This record gives sequence, structure tokens and C-alpha cells, in this order.
Amino acid sequence: MQEKRKLKRRHLIYYLRVFDENSDQLIGHLVDITTEGAMLISEEPIKANTVFQLRMVLPAGIEGNKPISFDAQSIWCHKDVNPNFYASGFQLLNPAPEDVEVIEWLIDEFGFRD
Repeated sequence: MQEKRKLKRRHLIYYLRVFDENSDQLIGHLVDITTEGAMLISEEPIKANTVFQLRMVLPAGIEGNKPISFDAQSIWCHKDVNPNFYASGFQLLNPAPEDVEVIEWLIDEFGFRD
């Protein structure tokens, strides 16, 4: 499969919890992220080509420690390397500039370095 991503995806050391904004259910844990997309690990498969309103709980130490909410479309889902979990790729849909800043901060503070 040809790589379509424009930005190098950054793996996070700290797995952040991501919730469905509408149902308040835990969707999964953030594994890696760019300002354009993200990958989650979940216990249940996530339907591809679906738009979600997501809320990500931020780690302590971020000013105000408020969750960020954003729309994202699920692009793919398959079994993870660990067969008890599923990996899902999402495309962020028009993230707010302040959310992009938080994502960049997360990458800088918690992301693995090359």
C-alpha cells in the first residue's frame, strides 16, 4: 500500500484517552498523531468512513487542562499487532487553530524524537 500521509506521524509516549463527544463513551487511546491525522487503539473495531465528534483528555500540565474536541473521519480499521485490540486511522476535519497548537505541543512534549 502506498503511503498517502504528507506529514510524518509522531508516536506518543503517553497514550491519551479519546471519547465520542456525543455518547461520552471511550473510543480508544491515542497512539500517534499529526496536525492532520491520528491513530487510535481500541478494544472494539471502529467503522471506517464515519465522521466522529471526538474529545481528547489532555495530560496534566497543559494550561487549564481542558479536553480538546474535534471532528475526525475514520479512514481504516484493522486488528492491531496485539490481536486483542484494533488500530484505526483518522483524518482530522478542520481542526481549530488553537487545537492545532495543542497537538503540536503534545508532539513536542510527549512524542518520540527521531
